[in-house]
Amino acid sequence: MLVADHLVKEFGGLRAVDDVSFTLERGEVLGFLGPNGAGKTTTMRMLAGCLEPDSGCARIAGHDCVQDRIEAQSRLGYLPEGAPAYPAMTPRAFVAFGLQVRGFSGDALKRATELALDRARLGAAASQPIGTLSKGYKRRAALAAAIAHDPAVLILDEPTDGLDPNQKDGVRELIREMAPEKAIIISTHILDEVPAVCSRAIIIAEGRLLFDGTPHALEAVTSDATIEAAFRHLTAGPRATVEAA
Repeated sequence: MLVADHLVKEFGGLRAVDDVSFTLERGEVLGFLGPNGAGKTTTMRMLAGCLEPDSGCARIAGHDCVQDRIEAQSRLGYLPEGAPAYPAMTPRAFVAFGLQVRGFSGDALKRATELALDRARLGAAASQPIGTLSKGYKRRAALAAAIAHDPAVLILDEPTDGLDPNQKDGVRELIREMAPEKAIIISTHILDEVPAVCSRAIIIAEGRLLFDGTPHALEAVTSDATIEAAFRHLTAGPRATVEAA
């Protein structure tokens, strides 16, 4: 469903993403991990067709994210960093606007809008201007917009950022509900989310892929048998790629 094929991206001579390759199938939830500045967001922006790679390519459901951008993006739900949204709109209007751009109308538009708002647990906040909402509710409004058209692939950059513990549990449950029918990437600094919702984990640092395997295999990287210890071990020392099943 998703292919990253030798992606490279440089900014002013700095190689932010350095030959990153992986694939993702339907039914997989991938935890995309790395320290700040590792290249996670840049990689996801290339996968989403928001940024063109300097070399390599990305494909969504068989469609090239640059050469066939509209078809690729029609199959993608993308929650970007910062959850950008129009502050004067309500979440209901914002979600409906995104669906209308994608061709929804009439009863299908109403059903998809209300389902997305309900799944993101917006409640009464769905009718308030986004600019007046808390960080957590703004995040949920952007999440509702990302999932409203029922895309085959989801790329979620810090989906639980700014949420309280109950809200985080709700988003994790939603991801688990959607997982069997979708290919999902989650970027997160909350390492507890990896065993909670992910079937697979990737770690990158300094733009390079260092680990690709199951959460259980990641825990086994160090004698401490924790994801936190493995993360520190892989991102603090000399770079060596580890692949595990």
